[in-house]
Amino acid sequence: MPVRQNWPDRLWLVRHGQSQGNVARDAAHEAGLSVIDLDLRDVDVPLSDLGHEQAQATGRWFAGLPEEEKPEILLSSPYIRARQTAEAICKAGGLAGGAKPTVIDERLREREFGIFDGLTTVGIREKFPDEAAHRTKMGKFYHRPPGGESWADVILRLRSVMNTINLQYADKRVLVVCHQVVVLCFRYILDELTEADILAIDKQSEILNCGIAAYDFEPNHLSLCVPKLVLWNHGAPMEQEGTTKTAEPEAMTGTR
Repeated sequence: MPVRQNWPDRLWLVRHGQSQGNVARDAAHEAGLSVIDLDLRDVDVPLSDLGHEQAQATGRWFAGLPEEEKPEILLSSPYIRARQTAEAICKAGGLAGGAKPTVIDERLREREFGIFDGLTTVGIREKFPDEAAHRTKMGKFYHRPPGGESWADVILRLRSVMNTINLQYADKRVLVVCHQVVVLCFRYILDELTEADILAIDKQSEILNCGIAAYDFEPNHLSLCVPKLVLWNHGAPMEQEGTTKTAEPEAMTGTR
């Protein structure tokens, strides 16, 4: 018989809906400003009005799945925008068996930007030119801003998350609501990619707000279960309801 190796039955990855931080950052970039006009901790940044619509549409999409295909467990980043997205999915009936408590896991939080938090690319170059040059040399996968994290740091904590999922939710359908870089780093782990591979994927297309990814875990030729990507950056919920789709490129600044 195939050996499941304690993998989940399916793993869904959903980025949160558009946040007020996304809107404020875009406005700052367009105006050529150094600082994003948002007086909140990144963890406290809520969804925008459009972000709430995107989250509700995503919840209805999950609710429309057959009961035997809906997620059974929902894990969320503790950041407000992710929690609001998770709550919308639960409220819409997106989980099998009805609404269940969301499991909040701090390891799913956004990448920490340290001294770069709240600054635009222009602001970083103005205030920290040496560090900006160092980031250019190192690349965003390995560069760690003072007080912040690199992509590699995020990957380290996500490996721990996968161990927890495999231990506690084996053979369950698990939905994770998180952030843009977190989704990409999950893919790096599950597809066993290289730095060049994941940066190429990041460059190809921006992760949609409420974009959906999904992995199944099926036996290979050795009868060992391996992750298989079956959905990537799926925007069908917004398309079906005519809700505006949004996405932002991964940059130096926070509020993702």
